[in-house]
Amino acid sequence: MSYLPVTPDSRPLGKSGILVSPIAWGMWRFGHASVAEGGRLIEAAFEAGVTLFDTADIYGFDGAGGFGDAEALLGQVFDAAPGLRARMVLATKGGITPPVPYDSGRDYLMAALEASLRRLKTDHVDLYQIHRPDILAHPQEVARTLEDMVASGKVRAIGVSNHTIEQHRALATFLTIPLASTQPEVSPLVIEPIEGGLFDLAMAADMAVLAWSPLGGGRIGDPQDARAVAVCATLDRVANAAGVSRAAAAYSWIMAHPAQAIPIVGTQNVARIAEIPDAFECQWTRQLWYDVLVAARGVKLP
Repeated sequence: MSYLPVTPDSRPLGKSGILVSPIAWGMWRFGHASVAEGGRLIEAAFEAGVTLFDTADIYGFDGAGGFGDAEALLGQVFDAAPGLRARMVLATKGGITPPVPYDSGRDYLMAALEASLRRLKTDHVDLYQIHRPDILAHPQEVARTLEDMVASGKVRAIGVSNHTIEQHRALATFLTIPLASTQPEVSPLVIEPIEGGLFDLAMAADMAVLAWSPLGGGRIGDPQDARAVAVCATLDRVANAAGVSRAAAAYSWIMAHPAQAIPIVGTQNVARIAEIPDAFECQWTRQLWYDVLVAARGVKLP
């Protein structure tokens, strides 16, 4: 019986020339930790084989304050342990401007990048992504801005998050350098990027797919409706056979797709971070993988 490949091997971040781990660690809730706690979380991620760390300037914002808190805490961790920065591929995002809500104009993005670098206490980020599309920004202006970020040496590679297929194509039309990544929401419960063509576009353009919320916003751990229960029952078949958690099975299901999507694990629990390598213990046949997809669709495939 043949199994779909899910390996711990590093993989390219699109055409950037940067190699990254097959699972990333995300910092959406990172700003609430102390410097010591933050350092322990990052070390735990390194021990679990993670090299790609994902943050954003909006992380930490609670609707009233906290904008930039996750980046600022990470900068403090770097101050306390200077060797950490050189060991990681660091990704951040900008363009969400509460309460506007979005601004991808040149002036704003250039200022946002500088602010992120100051908070992070670093002279560059490895990946800078537009966090959400600004409908009022012409893609030609966005393209020139991203190219100038790279030319400045302050950004190594560029990408987008939460963009439609046509928004990817419009931006790529004006770029002379490739988009290295796309960051959609993907989980065994959120399959639109798989069925709707975004994964296909990523494979055709050689973009890395960074999958945010791979546990469906907690619904994989606590299914509340018939569809989620059916998906989790199928995940459990693989998880139980491998002796790992359902979360590990969910990560591996995402990675088993030929687009080689990279799940962004958001847990802020050291013990759960340590379980990240369990995803590579799961074995997916085509039948089992499609069983999850069918459960997520709620209807049979044609």
